Amino acid sequence: MNAATVDGVAVTVEEVDAREAQLRASRLASALPRPGTSEGRQLRRWLTQLLVTERVLAAEARALGLSADNAPSEDDLLPDTVTRMEIGSVAASALADPLARAVFARVTAGVDVTAEEVASYRRRNPLRFNDADAVAAHLRGAARRRAFRRWLDARCAAVVELAPGYEHPGDPRQPDNTHRH
Repeated sequence: MNAATVDGVAVTVEEVDAREAQLRASRLASALPRPGTSEGRQLRRWLTQLLVTERVLAAEARALGLSADNAPSEDDLLPDTVTRMEIGSVAASALADPLARAVFARVTAGVDVTAEEVASYRRRNPLRFNDADAVAAHLRGAARRRAFRRWLDARCAAVVELAPGYEHPGDPRQPDNTHRH
């Protein structure tokens, strides 16, 4: 049985099972929800999202002829907890792979910020950074994470099909979604 397909290639339920078993055998096991509960099913949906994202990034790396050589470090792309939250847990987890970081670098290579954006930020936040270069680096990093996230969401929307029961954890149509207003 398939949990999803990526560009027509199956991501099997067995692969989700294996990733869950790996996680449950790790030091994080005590913090995980019990299997079979609503939260446990949400974990499996999240793992499915991670698996399909990894496949999308691997396929893109192959299509672009990229290697992990000279990929930026994880700390370069995601220097702190805030940036990990900003990009999302699935994308942040996928960027642990140097090949995924190479894709990030290629996809966002043309993203930059203007002098006007830097000056505006410095006016609004005069005590945050000591110089314009630090502001530019901060804004450029945020802009690149946004661009990568938009690109990744679009790629996944184009090539990923999720099976019932493996929908995105935040999909309001799935029965375990607990995000309420």
